[in-house]
Amino acid sequence: MTVGEVIGLAPALAGAALALSGTWALWWVVRYVRADKMTRASIRQAIRVRRGWRRLAPMAGLSVTDKTPPAAVIVAPDGKVPKPRVLIPKIKVAADRYGVVVRAVCLPKVSLAEFQRAAPYLADAWRCTRISVLPDKPGQLVIRGVRVDPLIVPNEHIPTGEVPEELAVWGLGMDEYAQAVSVSLSDVPGVTVAGLPGFGKTSLINKFICDTAPSDAIQYAVADGKVTSSHEGDYADLAQRMFAFVGDDLEEANALFKRLVKLRRDRSASIRAVLGVKNMWHVGPSATWPLTVLIVDEAHTYFRDYKGSDAQTKKLAALAADNARLVEDLVKKGRSVGILVIIATQKATGDAIPTFIRDVCPVGLSFAQKTAEAAVVALGEDIRNWPDANPTALQDPAYVGVASMAHQGRPGFTRIRTPYVADEDAARIAADTAHLTRDPAELLDEQLTDPAGAPILLSK
Repeated sequence: MTVGEVIGLAPALAGAALALSGTWALWWVVRYVRADKMTRASIRQAIRVRRGWRRLAPMAGLSVTDKTPPAAVIVAPDGKVPKPRVLIPKIKVAADRYGVVVRAVCLPKVSLAEFQRAAPYLADAWRCTRISVLPDKPGQLVIRGVRVDPLIVPNEHIPTGEVPEELAVWGLGMDEYAQAVSVSLSDVPGVTVAGLPGFGKTSLINKFICDTAPSDAIQYAVADGKVTSSHEGDYADLAQRMFAFVGDDLEEANALFKRLVKLRRDRSASIRAVLGVKNMWHVGPSATWPLTVLIVDEAHTYFRDYKGSDAQTKKLAALAADNARLVEDLVKKGRSVGILVIIATQKATGDAIPTFIRDVCPVGLSFAQKTAEAAVVALGEDIRNWPDANPTALQDPAYVGVASMAHQGRPGFTRIRTPYVADEDAARIAADTAHLTRDPAELLDEQLTDPAGAPILLSK
């Protein structure tokens, strides 16, 4: 192509570039107009971050001087040696409702440690409440800056009614950097949830039920120590999706726990013949072998140590002791056959959740607590080393729905804003999925019975 031809194409190329720029600008305007108020503020913040980065980075110690000139210009035409170059990490900035996500490319001597040291300066310059710096891809970092504290912004979760992609992943909510937090329930025998009344324990469990109920590979049994029957209390809207429910009657609870222990034993005896494996999680839950979740809310109702010499007190004490023994069996032996126990109480001390149960539950959360001792029994001794995440600091009404937990895959503890599920949404999900409710024991019996109704002999 000749020079003249290139010059002739110049107007067309300029027009194409102008059209592309106009399209890009229009896209940004439409995005800005359609965004809500919080997102618009974040978009403006992202623009400031991009524009000010080359000036801010050297001041924050996030630049490096390259004293070696490029090979092509070791000696300039005039004989002078080029000046050393100041290199600044390249960044990409994205905005959301709570702030900005900045992805940075590392340079020699400007990497994770340097960005973490500069985080307070970046927070001030970017007008962020807090900033976190974490590794992303090799040689890259992700910097999360939140302009609005996600922990004090209540949010509502509307269940979709769709079958979850991963049944054994519990989406808890968002952390203090507005990042989604989830916990894997695969091969987990038990979960403990503690916290003061009215701070979000039952709401968190309701969300778990609403999100997983559309799957026929999960079934629920509930023991709610706050009520007498299933049409009362926080689980009333979800009762029709449960294959069993008991209230505060210790004898009824004892019967339910015995029923589930029998299921555990029958599954243990038949798992090789039915599934061909020793651990259900090697093949995953299914409609015929569902993950069976026992929820024990207000656990102290069923496990408390009754004191007294009269006949009624002795009877209650015996039932409470037997309840603890049965739930211990489920927690310690039910994992491999697909039984999960979720235990909620106000204060996870040994009288509310016996230590031989509590200490073998690998996942623990705590909403607000009044004392440091209550926080320690709920989350472990290490919570003393993380005062910012201690649930004793969550007693303000603004923190209703905020819990602390040890984050899987990260050191220390994190605070999580759990969303609220409206009663009408819970009722809608329960009504739409009620036909999926089956007793796991009946499902197992069907697999262990031939078409003629005779039991199938299991090989030892």
